[in-house]
Amino acid sequence: MIQTNAKQLSPEQRDELLNVLKARFEKNRNRHQGLDWADVQAKLETNPEKLWSLDDMETTGGEPDVVGYNSTTGEYIFYDCSAESPKGRRSVCYDRAAWESRKEHKPENTAMDMATEMGIEMLTEEQYRELQQLGKFDTKTSSWVKTPVEIRKLGGALFCDRRYDTVFVYHNGAESYYSGRGFRGSLRV
Repeated sequence: MIQTNAKQLSPEQRDELLNVLKARFEKNRNRHQGLDWADVQAKLETNPEKLWSLDDMETTGGEPDVVGYNSTTGEYIFYDCSAESPKGRRSVCYDRAAWESRKEHKPENTAMDMATEMGIEMLTEEQYRELQQLGKFDTKTSSWVKTPVEIRKLGGALFCDRRYDTVFVYHNGAESYYSGRGFRGSLRV
C-alpha cells in the first residue's frame, strides 16, 4: 500500500495558494523590498511541507507574507500579516499546561499546540515589534507571543497589541483566553 504525506497539498491547492501568496507579495512590496517573487516561489516549490504550513496559516486567517530573507541560511521568512489576530486561532489559552490547569470552560485548543500542529513558530515579542514596523496590526485584537521560560514557570504568558499608535506588551495567566486574542506565527522556508 502506498502512503501519501497528509501534510501535502494537491496540485490545485498548491497553485491556488501560490497565486494568493504572489498577489499579496506584489500588493505589499514594502514588507520585502529587494526580494523577487520568482525566487520565493522556486524555494516554496521545493518545500511542499512548508506550503502545507503556509496553507494552514492562510486558512486560519493569518494572511502570511514574506517579511525578510536570511542570507546566511538562504531562508525566506513569513509572518502572519492579517490586520487583526488570525480569526481561526482565537479563543485559545497559551499552552497545554495552562489548558490542563483549567477546571472548567476549557477552550478547544492552545496557541502553542496549534502552532506545533501547523508547523510554525509563535512570534516572539521582538518579531512582533518587527512586524509592527511594516504596518498597523492588532488595533482591535491582541496576540499571544512566545513567553520567556521564567515567566511561564510562574504561571504567566505574554501578549501584545497596538493601541494609541504604540505597541504594548502585557501579561496574563496562561490559562486565560478571549475571543479577541489569538496568536501570530512565523515560518522559515
